[in-house]
Amino acid sequence: MDKVRIGFVGVGTMGQCAHLKNYVTLTDCEVIAIAELRPKLARRVAARYSVPNVYRDHREMLATERLDGIVAVQQFTQHGLLVPELLEAGVPVFIEKPLAGSIEVGEKIVQAVKKSGTWLMVGYHKRSDPATMYVKTEVDKLKRSGELGKMRYVRILMPPGDWVQNGFVDLIRSDEVVQLECDPPASDMDEETYKEYLSFVNYYIHQINLLRHLFGEPYHVEYADPSGVLLVARSKDNVTGVIEMSPYSTTLDWQESALVCFEHGWINLRLPAPLAYNRPGKVEIFRDPGGRVVPQTIVPQLPWIHAMRQQSMNFVKAIKGEMKPMCEAEEALEDLKVARGYLELLKRSREKLSAKSNR
Repeated sequence: MDKVRIGFVGVGTMGQCAHLKNYVTLTDCEVIAIAELRPKLARRVAARYSVPNVYRDHREMLATERLDGIVAVQQFTQHGLLVPELLEAGVPVFIEKPLAGSIEVGEKIVQAVKKSGTWLMVGYHKRSDPATMYVKTEVDKLKRSGELGKMRYVRILMPPGDWVQNGFVDLIRSDEVVQLECDPPASDMDEETYKEYLSFVNYYIHQINLLRHLFGEPYHVEYADPSGVLLVARSKDNVTGVIEMSPYSTTLDWQESALVCFEHGWINLRLPAPLAYNRPGKVEIFRDPGGRVVPQTIVPQLPWIHAMRQQSMNFVKAIKGEMKPMCEAEEALEDLKVARGYLELLKRSREKLSAKSNR
């Protein structure tokens, strides 16, 4: 196909600034329709981005348009109601992370994907950052070759900071109010636990997913620090991994990083703020294989493409069959399970600490 025909379901804040503005500038893509419940917003967004067709909702759009792919940027607690309907169109669908607000709803979506005969790509944009793509290729090469020994350790640091970086300056806003039905809450959690779960997966599911991506294999959580700062994991092949969550915070900066260690070297990945424009991550590779080989530190120059734009390119390429989707529904479901396992351990750690304090 020369140009992939894309329909958008929802053009709110992230729909516009993280996704639509990238798709409309791709040469092998054409955004032909918007489905948006807020009519004034829909018309204004369509006018700015030269989208020819506007519909009241996704049902009207799907009944009228011939699409090659759908981008549906909605609240993740509504995915269980919306995504199965979109999949009935039989074309690939893109949604933002996480897959759903509960494991039960996530399983429902996975079943809908299998029934549809197509696929669902979940928007873990950090995988699409040119720096992460470079690191993933290098990590896989080193694991195969063994030239720096075995992989031993993966550390992800994610302090809160300014994740927007002026990414909403061109946002078209609307005072129209829409009330949408949400998916049911997790049946195995009380209200307080469910709120904590939603908060955790909304903010840290990126790092849960990135850890598996860098491991290149499944993992489970072994320890949760009662302060909520540290998560310790172990991969299928017994590689240790940690996620450091909010050990400190920044105001104007964004200092997210990932360190992948081998016996005789390491790869350091630094990621920019999610909405930083035309700014890829940075990579530094240290090699010290021994045997009188001079140690080297390599800093590759990466293309000036930001992760959200590369993600839109990757979705279009996947539709055209040029690559696999970066993260599909079944893997995204594993993220929800890891998150639940972590919170269960966190609860136990806090109970032990409380019992010790009360002795």
